[in-house]
Formats: sequence, structure tokens, C-alpha cells
Amino acid sequence: MMSEKRIYFDNNATTPVDPRVLEAMLPYFTEKFGNAASNTHIFGWDAAEAVDKAREQVASIIGAQANDIVFTSGATESDNIALKGTLEKYSDKGNHLITVKTEHKAILDSAKYLMEKGYRVTFMDVGEDGRVIPEQLEEAITPETVLISVMFANNETGVIHPIEEIGKIAAKHDIFFHCDATQAVGKVPIDVQKLGIHLLSMSGHKIYGPKGVGVLYARSRNPKVRPNPVIHGGGHEQKMRSGTLNVPGIVGIGTACEICERELPTESVMLSNLRDRLENGILERIEEAYVNGSREHRIPNTSNISFNYIEGESIMLTMKNIAVSSGSACTSASLSKSYVLDAMGCTDALAHASLRFSLGRFNTGDEVDYVIGSLVKAVKRLREMSPLYEMAQKGINLDSYKWTDPKHEH
Repeated sequence: MMSEKRIYFDNNATTPVDPRVLEAMLPYFTEKFGNAASNTHIFGWDAAEAVDKAREQVASIIGAQANDIVFTSGATESDNIALKGTLEKYSDKGNHLITVKTEHKAILDSAKYLMEKGYRVTFMDVGEDGRVIPEQLEEAITPETVLISVMFANNETGVIHPIEEIGKIAAKHDIFFHCDATQAVGKVPIDVQKLGIHLLSMSGHKIYGPKGVGVLYARSRNPKVRPNPVIHGGGHEQKMRSGTLNVPGIVGIGTACEICERELPTESVMLSNLRDRLENGILERIEEAYVNGSREHRIPNTSNISFNYIEGESIMLTMKNIAVSSGSACTSASLSKSYVLDAMGCTDALAHASLRFSLGRFNTGDEVDYVIGSLVKAVKRLREMSPLYEMAQKGINLDSYKWTDPKHEH
């Protein structure tokens, strides 16, 4: 008996390692296994040379200088250094951080930690399209504001914030600007100089590189920003991130960046075509389906869609062979509604009914068509079982319907 076709549409959670990336990494596990800090022999020199090359490759994709690239264990660590390290280092300038309610948990939880330490944090609202409003952000600035942290593109909706406008606001007020660009690198062009970004976080495993390696870009001039370390030790990575360098991982993220930069023009078109094909197929064949967030300002691979009257988790369980996500992968162990959609003003019902489809380099049009067909069947079956859908079909207004509250006995 043939097994069911397995399809992966969860590339915002993680991506498979590109075979070309793996090929570049392999020698650094066995033949060229030296410690990049061992500067007295050829094994260390080989490792250091590979790290230097990767620094150039990473810097190139974001328009940075190689000496501004700090290697970390991933974007979560980079976010922690950017927020905690910058606020601590520049505490003489002030104690205020501005960020956004729809940020990744690595930012939100770091911000909450800073609040516990006595720093002030402003969490900005977003519009229904999921974007922060620059004018409102500027109004939140005080003489004590040290750092603005706004993600480039949201991991759940793919919505892109007005980054260049925020960069100009930060420059105007002489404030550092950090951008978590984990979901944007390799999907849209990024130039940290043009955009006015002083600190940027990214991760290897979102761009067909390995897990366990990331980058913090920290600008060294105009203005210079050097956050305090979160991890202390041998003073590696310009004393910002101690620890023996993960040379195979660093080679992997460097190679992944080089491939992404080279293939971005064609790949972004391919992905947006697949996404549009998926969205159009779903919206044409399934009623009461809604795309969440701006359709104009977003990365090319992501579509977040709510299917009214059914739970997103129920659809996922019905299509076990298709990998999508409900809410964000980092919080998917919890069945609570998406805080991102909640911040965008999405109703509880629609927030619980959402699925995120995130396409990748290795997906095909045939897979898109298969997913549309499977989704149509799953939604039809679940709605047939849904009393809410049946009531709506009868013309009952569920928003104004008076529900009886059954007594619960303990």
C-alpha cells in the first residue's frame, strides 16, 4: 500500500538544509576540524579562513561590513544580545525601549525581562493590516529612549513593517534601531545602510542552512553600537559573544546566504507565484476564508488564512500528511489563540481558525494544487460537523446570539 504524499508548507518554522550548503559544511566536521581561535597551526588557520569567508558572505546579503558580523547560536540569542546588551551598555543615555506587540517571543520576553530589571518598555499597537504606524511610534519616543526594535517581517503573517521610515525616525532622534530580520533575509532585498538599521538578527535554519547558528549585525560606525555580552568567556566575536565558534555551522550560514543572494530575484518571483496560486485556489473554492494582514506589504512565501467556524488545529489534524502551522511554531504547543492576530484586531473565532502556509525553495505547483484539494475536503468535512456553521447557514447572527451559560459542577 502506498503511503500518503507528505508535503512541507511550514518553511517559516524551519527549512531543509540545501544540499549545496551541506556539501560546503562536511569537510569542517572531519578534515578541517580546527578551532578558529587556534592561531598557531594550519588546522586553526583553515577554520579561521572559513569563518572570515562566511563573514563576507553574510555581510553581502544585508549590505554590511564583514567586521560588523557577530556569529551566535541563532536569532533568539542575537535578539537577547541586541536588547539586553544595548540597554545595559548605553544605560547612561536612558532606560527606554520601544518595540511592537506582534514581535517574536525572543523580543517580547527579553523586553519583559528588562522591565523586571527596571527598564521602561513601550509595546506599540499595529493596524488591522499588521503594520506598525511610524507616526505613532515616533510619538512614543522620549528623551530616555535608547533603542527601537521592530521586526522586518512577521513570522505568522509575513507582513513587512515600514522599516525605512522607522530607520529615518531613529536617525532623526539619535536612537539605535534593531531589526529582527529572521523571516526576511533571503526573501526580500535588505540593505542595512539604506534602511538605517544599526543592529540586525538572523538565523541559519530559516534560509536552508543548519540549525544552531545565527548572526547579529552590530554597526561599528555612524553610529557605532557595541552591546554588552550576554555570554562571557574568552572574548570571542569582538567580546560580544564568547564561545568556541561553530565552524561547520558558520560555513553553512555563509554558503546559505551566498546562494540566497544569488537566487533571490528568481526565487522570490517563484515563491510569490506559488503563494498566489495557493491563495487564489483556496479563496475561490472555500467560502468564509480570509487572508490575515497586508497583502501588499509582505514577504513572498507566506499566507495566513482564517477559515470561519472551524479550529485551525482541527484542519491540521485532518491533514496529517501536510505540514502547516496554526499560530507560530514557537508557541504551537499551546492551543491559545495567536497573539499576533489578536493584536491585529482579529476576532477570537477567526484567530483560532487560522493556518499559516509558508512556502519554500523546494515546493512545487503540483504540491500547491494537492494542498488546495486536501484543504477543500478537510474544511467541508469539518464544517458539516460544526454547529456554528449550520447556524450561520440558517442566517443566525453569531455575534449577537445570546448563548446560555451551562452550570459547571466540580
